[in-house]
Amino acid sequence: MQGDYGQARALYEECLAIFRKLGDGTGAAWSLNHQGDAAREQGDTLAARSLYEQGLETFRELGDQWGIASSLADLGNLARGQRDYHAAHSNYRESLKIFQQLGHKRGVARLLEGFACLAAAQSLWDRSLSLAGTAAALRQSLGAPLKLAEQVELERSLQPARQALTNTAGSAAWLEGWGMPLEKAVDEALRPDSSCPMCQQAETGPTPPYSGR
Repeated sequence: MQGDYGQARALYEECLAIFRKLGDGTGAAWSLNHQGDAAREQGDTLAARSLYEQGLETFRELGDQWGIASSLADLGNLARGQRDYHAAHSNYRESLKIFQQLGHKRGVARLLEGFACLAAAQSLWDRSLSLAGTAAALRQSLGAPLKLAEQVELERSLQPARQALTNTAGSAAWLEGWGMPLEKAVDEALRPDSSCPMCQQAETGPTPPYSGR
């Protein structure tokens, strides 16, 4: 939280050793995952991917579905940041399906935001803001707002979509998502888009605020 990611990685490494000594697979998996978070913040994407994948492997061995879904979401975010949209879509898709099965709506909101950012990265402006609108509505209904840092990161990812559309068009897309039934929004998020051939190959209340330009 204070930005000392080197110290964070060292402490998580110590936690990992202790959990492994205790035979606590879940604790070890989360230690790996948190180390991955710190490595990503340092810009060490190779280490972050390796740590996330090790955590994911452990969660799979344990049958920990929530841990699996969380690790997949992290890998999706990492892939999106590296413009590997095929890998991002694949990881997001698997993660979202697991969160659906678990009935974990906060997880669903997180993945809708991931898909919204992925759409923005692919210049799918309307789709991006629509999915973000659904996620925002879901978070409001759950009383689970994003943390400030998370909100800043989300807005930064959505900014290209807001700038590309007029205020009217952007607001319309956002409001469409805000009022969209959750199941329909999830189906839309999982649908491969025609502008993403790699993704296609992989698949044979109150009025919300809108920060437009």
